[in-house]
Amino acid sequence: GRKIRLEYEMDNLKGGLNGPKHGKEDPDNQPHVGGNTWAGGTGGRDTAGLGGVGGPYRLDKGHDVHQVTDEIKNSVSDEVKEAAKKLGQEGLALRLKEISMDPFESHIYDRYYGNVKTQIEQLRVILEALEAKSSDNRTWVRHQTSGDLDEGKLIEGITGEKNIYKRRTPPDVPNPHGEQQHPKRLKFLFDVSASMYRFNGVDRRLDKLLEAAVLVMESLEGAENIVFSISGHSGDNHNIKFVTYESPPKNRMERLQVLQRMVAHSQYCWSGDNTLYGTEAAMEELEGEEADEHFLFVVSDANFDRYRISPREFGKLLTKSDKVQAFAIFIASLKRGQSDQITAQLPPGRGFTCLNTSLLPPLLHKLLTQKVISA
Repeated sequence: GRKIRLEYEMDNLKGGLNGPKHGKEDPDNQPHVGGNTWAGGTGGRDTAGLGGVGGPYRLDKGHDVHQVTDEIKNSVSDEVKEAAKKLGQEGLALRLKEISMDPFESHIYDRYYGNVKTQIEQLRVILEALEAKSSDNRTWVRHQTSGDLDEGKLIEGITGEKNIYKRRTPPDVPNPHGEQQHPKRLKFLFDVSASMYRFNGVDRRLDKLLEAAVLVMESLEGAENIVFSISGHSGDNHNIKFVTYESPPKNRMERLQVLQRMVAHSQYCWSGDNTLYGTEAAMEELEGEEADEHFLFVVSDANFDRYRISPREFGKLLTKSDKVQAFAIFIASLKRGQSDQITAQLPPGRGFTCLNTSLLPPLLHKLLTQKVISA
């Protein structure tokens, strides 16, 4: 099974800050606590790692985490913060460049794909059936005096009525329900902020996010009447483009690169939250696009308290548009009941809590089936 990761709080810091840096790589990957020498240590200073202060970006080597207090973090000077932020931006640019040139590592993609394979196959079957049905533009016309017996009018037949049959209309007869003129447009807004990477070792929140992205990309590949896009938000940016409507990933290598870019933004971004700005921008973008129906799915952690985000204000955002049906899914929470408290303040049917590692893909599968495909 998965190793249990422990978290410890540190209320003191030995030594001063000397400037952000990556740090030395330990070939034996031993746990390092405190200090400012090793990359991937915890509770230290200056170097890339977790739980420390003054470092340029996050780096998880799989060890227990020693976390310095907010008081220590808040004591960092603006000069050090700016230097760390600049180094983080440079690290992100380098990582994104590496991703575009890296060879395809199928075992990495298969790790995420394998966890949602069943849901992908189920959703594909439903989509194929829907498209087969929509390709037959004939429709049943009821209340006929000849044709196939209408099972819904058996009682009327017993009493002697004649118009108890139904017939299929030929293709040149207009469908009274109308035909789909434009594709259904789906937008997924994923939280790729710092907390997703930082606390992945606690509850697999980033892994769950990546599995959800695989479910979306694999299930909707080649769908005739549905187009989708994937964006993200972090402390640095409220609208990071991962997948556009016009250019969805064509193969597993391109889908893996989407996942790797999501991880990179979460690892290298500055701390902060753009949930409200990202949601508002996504709603406005969807409203400006031609579609028979518009859907927005916001997938995030429940870290609202830390950034003073009002659940009611967020709920107003989800329902502000007459054109866009918007839903929020909370996949992680550091405080017991925090996500449930948020969803309770959202409009009915718009917010969902999904803290169980294995339940996000089924929930997304259920929403896509009930809200999108059946619409």
